[in-house]
Amino acid sequence: MRDPIVLTVNGTRHETAAAPETPLLYVLRNELQLNGPKFGCGLGQCGACTVHLGTEAVRSCTLPVSAVKDRPVRTVEGLGTADSPHPLQRAFLEEQAGQCGYCLSGMVMTAAALLAATPDPTEEQIRTALAGNLCRCGSHLRILRAVRRAAPPRRNGHKERRP
Repeated sequence: MRDPIVLTVNGTRHETAAAPETPLLYVLRNELQLNGPKFGCGLGQCGACTVHLGTEAVRSCTLPVSAVKDRPVRTVEGLGTADSPHPLQRAFLEEQAGQCGYCLSGMVMTAAALLAATPDPTEEQIRTALAGNLCRCGSHLRILRAVRRAAPPRRNGHKERRP
Protein backbone atom coordinates (compact mmCIF):
# COMPACT_ATOMS: atom_id res chain seq x y z
CA MET A 1 0.00 0.00 0.00
CA ARG A 2 1.36 3.42 -0.93
CA ASP A 3 1.55 6.39 1.39
CA PRO A 4 -1.26 8.93 1.11
CA ILE A 5 -0.62 12.11 -0.83
CA VAL A 6 -0.84 15.19 1.38
CA LEU A 7 -2.37 18.37 -0.05
CA THR A 8 -3.11 21.78 1.39
CA VAL A 9 -6.24 23.10 -0.29
CA ASN A 10 -7.72 26.47 0.65
CA GLY A 11 -5.56 26.47 3.78
CA THR A 12 -6.68 23.05 5.02
CA ARG A 13 -4.48 19.94 5.03
CA HIS A 14 -5.94 16.86 3.34
CA GLU A 15 -4.73 13.35 2.64
CA THR A 16 -5.80 11.35 -0.39
CA ALA A 17 -5.29 7.72 -1.29
CA ALA A 18 -5.72 8.58 -4.97
CA ALA A 19 -3.25 7.10 -7.43
CA PRO A 20 -0.39 9.55 -8.12
CA GLU A 21 -1.48 10.02 -11.74
CA THR A 22 -5.05 10.99 -10.78
CA PRO A 23 -5.86 14.50 -12.02
CA LEU A 24 -6.00 17.06 -9.22
CA LEU A 25 -9.46 18.06 -10.47
CA TYR A 26 -10.86 14.63 -9.60
CA VAL A 27 -9.52 14.83 -6.04
CA LEU A 28 -10.86 18.38 -5.59
CA ARG A 29 -14.34 17.55 -6.86
CA ASN A 30 -14.84 13.92 -5.89
CA GLU A 31 -13.01 13.69 -2.58
CA LEU A 32 -13.01 17.25 -1.24
CA GLN A 33 -16.43 18.18 -2.65
CA LEU A 34 -15.10 21.45 -4.10
CA ASN A 35 -17.29 22.08 -7.11
CA GLY A 36 -15.89 25.44 -8.22
CA PRO A 37 -13.37 23.94 -10.65
CA LYS A 38 -15.29 22.35 -13.51
CA PHE A 39 -14.54 19.49 -15.87
CA GLY A 40 -14.68 21.03 -19.32
CA CYS A 41 -12.46 19.55 -21.99
CA GLY A 42 -10.18 17.32 -19.91
CA LEU A 43 -7.25 18.51 -22.02
CA GLY A 44 -6.31 21.77 -20.26
CA GLN A 45 -7.60 23.86 -23.16
CA CYS A 46 -10.83 25.43 -21.91
CA GLY A 47 -9.77 26.77 -18.49
CA ALA A 48 -12.89 25.70 -16.58
CA CYS A 49 -10.76 23.68 -14.13
CA THR A 50 -8.26 26.46 -13.33
CA VAL A 51 -6.97 26.65 -9.75
CA HIS A 52 -3.93 28.25 -8.14
CA LEU A 53 -0.90 26.13 -7.38
CA GLY A 54 1.13 28.45 -5.23
CA THR A 55 0.69 31.75 -7.08
CA GLU A 56 0.36 30.21 -10.53
CA ALA A 57 -2.92 29.55 -12.35
CA VAL A 58 -2.90 25.91 -13.52
CA ARG A 59 -5.27 23.50 -15.22
CA SER A 60 -6.24 20.93 -12.62
CA CYS A 61 -7.67 18.47 -15.17
CA THR A 62 -4.21 17.66 -16.53
CA LEU A 63 -2.13 18.11 -13.37
CA PRO A 64 -1.44 14.80 -11.60
CA VAL A 65 -2.18 15.05 -7.89
CA SER A 66 1.38 13.84 -7.20
CA ALA A 67 2.78 16.95 -8.94
CA VAL A 68 1.27 19.25 -6.33
CA LYS A 69 3.96 18.28 -3.80
CA ASP A 70 4.09 20.84 -0.97
CA ARG A 71 2.64 23.78 -2.90
CA PRO A 72 -0.70 25.13 -1.65
CA VAL A 73 -3.77 24.77 -3.86
CA ARG A 74 -6.48 27.40 -3.92
CA THR A 75 -9.84 27.01 -5.61
CA VAL A 76 -12.46 29.70 -6.14
CA GLU A 77 -14.03 28.54 -2.86
CA GLY A 78 -10.86 29.68 -1.08
CA LEU A 79 -10.68 33.06 -2.80
CA GLY A 80 -13.43 34.82 -0.87
CA THR A 81 -16.64 34.19 1.04
CA ALA A 82 -20.27 35.18 0.59
CA ASP A 83 -19.82 37.73 3.39
CA SER A 84 -16.43 38.94 2.17
CA PRO A 85 -16.01 38.26 -1.54
CA HIS A 86 -12.67 38.74 -3.25
CA PRO A 87 -12.61 41.99 -5.28
CA LEU A 88 -12.78 39.94 -8.48
CA GLN A 89 -15.82 38.02 -7.28
CA ARG A 90 -17.48 41.31 -6.37
CA ALA A 91 -16.58 42.84 -9.74
CA PHE A 92 -17.91 39.82 -11.64
CA LEU A 93 -21.21 40.23 -9.79
CA GLU A 94 -21.34 43.99 -10.33
CA GLU A 95 -20.64 43.61 -14.06
CA GLN A 96 -23.05 40.65 -14.34
CA ALA A 97 -20.17 38.88 -16.05
CA GLY A 98 -21.70 35.42 -16.09
CA GLN A 99 -24.60 33.85 -17.83
CA CYS A 100 -24.45 30.10 -17.35
CA GLY A 101 -21.51 30.39 -14.93
CA TYR A 102 -19.66 27.29 -16.10
CA CYS A 103 -16.48 29.18 -17.04
CA LEU A 104 -16.54 31.70 -14.20
CA SER A 105 -14.44 29.81 -11.67
CA GLY A 106 -11.64 29.42 -14.21
CA MET A 107 -11.96 33.01 -15.40
CA VAL A 108 -11.84 34.36 -11.84
CA MET A 109 -8.86 32.21 -10.86
CA THR A 110 -6.93 33.13 -14.02
CA ALA A 111 -7.70 36.82 -13.49
CA ALA A 112 -6.74 36.63 -9.81
CA ALA A 113 -3.32 35.24 -10.74
CA LEU A 114 -2.91 38.00 -13.33
CA LEU A 115 -3.82 40.75 -10.85
CA ALA A 116 -1.51 39.32 -8.20
CA ALA A 117 1.40 39.41 -10.66
CA THR A 118 0.36 42.56 -12.57
CA PRO A 119 -1.78 44.81 -10.36
CA ASP A 120 -2.57 47.34 -13.09
CA PRO A 121 -2.78 45.29 -16.29
CA THR A 122 -3.44 46.79 -19.68
CA GLU A 123 -6.39 45.64 -21.76
CA GLU A 124 -3.95 43.61 -23.85
CA GLN A 125 -2.51 41.87 -20.78
CA ILE A 126 -6.01 40.99 -19.55
CA ARG A 127 -7.01 39.63 -22.96
CA THR A 128 -3.79 37.62 -23.22
CA ALA A 129 -4.19 36.14 -19.73
CA LEU A 130 -7.79 35.11 -20.39
CA ALA A 131 -7.21 33.89 -23.95
CA GLY A 132 -7.05 30.27 -22.81
CA ASN A 133 -10.36 30.44 -20.94
CA LEU A 134 -13.40 29.69 -23.06
CA CYS A 135 -16.84 31.18 -22.51
CA ARG A 136 -19.55 29.76 -24.74
CA CYS A 137 -22.15 32.32 -23.58
CA GLY A 138 -20.38 35.32 -25.07
CA SER A 139 -19.82 37.20 -21.80
CA HIS A 140 -16.27 38.16 -22.75
CA LEU A 141 -16.80 41.93 -22.74
CA ARG A 142 -18.42 41.86 -19.29
CA ILE A 143 -15.65 39.59 -18.04
CA LEU A 144 -13.02 42.05 -19.30
CA ARG A 145 -14.85 44.93 -17.61
CA ALA A 146 -14.98 42.96 -14.35
CA VAL A 147 -11.23 42.32 -14.38
CA ARG A 148 -10.54 46.00 -15.11
CA ARG A 149 -12.91 46.98 -12.30
CA ALA A 150 -11.12 44.68 -9.84
CA ALA A 151 -7.60 45.92 -10.61
CA PRO A 152 -6.34 47.53 -7.36
CA PRO A 153 -5.44 50.99 -8.78
CA ARG A 154 -8.96 51.30 -10.18
CA ARG A 155 -10.50 50.24 -6.87
CA ASN A 156 -8.51 53.02 -5.22
CA GLY A 157 -9.99 55.77 -7.40
CA HIS A 158 -7.38 55.92 -10.14
CA LYS A 159 -8.62 56.68 -13.61
CA GLU A 160 -8.64 53.89 -16.14
CA ARG A 161 -5.51 53.82 -18.23
CA ARG A 162 -5.89 53.15 -21.92
CA PRO A 163 -3.63 50.44 -23.37
